[in-house]
Amino acid sequence: MTLTARIGAAPMSGYQWLIVALCTFMNCLDGFDVMAVAFTGPSVTEEFGLNGSQFGLLVSVGLIGMALGSMLLAPFADLIGRRPLILISLVLGTIGMFGAAMAPSVLVMGLFRLVTGIGVGGILASTNVIASEFSNAKNRGLAIGIYTAGYGIGATLASLVAKTTVGGDWRIVFYAGGFGTLLALVVIAVLLPESIAFLEQRRPRGALERINRTLARMGMEAIGSPDLDQASAARKDAGQAGSGWLKQLLAPTILLWIIFITIMFGFYFVNSWTPTLLAEEGLSKSAAVTAGMAISIGGTVGSVLYGLAARLRPPRVVLIGFSLLSAAMMVVFILSTSFLWLGFAIGVIVGALINGCIAGAYTVGPPLYPSHVRSIGMGWALGMGRIGAILSPTIAGLLKDAGASATQLYVGAAAVVALCALALVAVRKHDPESTPATPEPATT
Repeated sequence: MTLTARIGAAPMSGYQWLIVALCTFMNCLDGFDVMAVAFTGPSVTEEFGLNGSQFGLLVSVGLIGMALGSMLLAPFADLIGRRPLILISLVLGTIGMFGAAMAPSVLVMGLFRLVTGIGVGGILASTNVIASEFSNAKNRGLAIGIYTAGYGIGATLASLVAKTTVGGDWRIVFYAGGFGTLLALVVIAVLLPESIAFLEQRRPRGALERINRTLARMGMEAIGSPDLDQASAARKDAGQAGSGWLKQLLAPTILLWIIFITIMFGFYFVNSWTPTLLAEEGLSKSAAVTAGMAISIGGTVGSVLYGLAARLRPPRVVLIGFSLLSAAMMVVFILSTSFLWLGFAIGVIVGALINGCIAGAYTVGPPLYPSHVRSIGMGWALGMGRIGAILSPTIAGLLKDAGASATQLYVGAAAVVALCALALVAVRKHDPESTPATPEPATT
């Protein structure tokens, strides 16, 4: 039995849940980073004298960095290891956060936002795959759901920090993010192991010892060199050494890119623009931040709800439902904000559904790829998804300057999210959860 099959069939140990928790902690950085800009948006706009398009560009430059980090750094995870790449990315994130906090102008702030985005993109390209690799088959959807909940936790923390600084210094929010990223760097350096799949496939010096040390912590039996040789031979027999994987998987790859682009378009619109739009619609800064926080709070539980639902139904089917409900509730939310507490309650539901969509994309994506290209495939999917994330605040800013109302912007974003369901229907024949099971590749 291969390592992949053993991990997939064995019960989840406490150590495996710890690794999922570490990945969740790192995903918190993504949520904190994005919402740090969103929640400080009114204050940053006022201090630097920005219009809607300029603020949208400031949001987008961080997302551009995330796209670059996901697409350009992901291949290095298969060369130097996922753990070293994560540590490098955390260093970049720390520098970017502290740099943005001390920026004397919007141009300097934008440059450091780009650095932060590159760091966060590098982190996300590896942590999603690590959380999946260390989970068994039964709990993989739940583990990814918990991992995705990290975004909502980080966003909620950003909203709490921002709420305490309303009327004060917005830079405190970015200082808090810098210290949080620095803390993550120390914790990950001490606790996170290297990916077993990387060690098995690349076999760097001491690979067998490191694999067995991790397996022991997972409560599993050790392996020997013949097991690694057998896995290597199986990969060669399966033709996994070839580089034509993208051509072979072009159809599911394009569909997955569409899924990520449409979901992230709606996700980053809701999370980036809500406080600013509501403030300009007449809500106080404090109330607008509270409405954004309601969405973040919903996000902390929505991805877990998705994971639980995915244990009962195929993840792809659950994601179709979440995407359609997200689109519908986005429209209901913007129409209900005149009734403050009703709007906040619906905001929690919107946050839960749209964050659950992110968890769904993270869960549906990896099985579409063979194990030896899964990190690259997901890294590029995340990078392409950032196109939607980049376009979302930028287009919203341009339309806002052209006279579009908050309601019109929300309805348009909801329509984009609904398109995700069509791509999910088309991906059915490529989805292992919707087709008869096939033998698991030798590595994962």
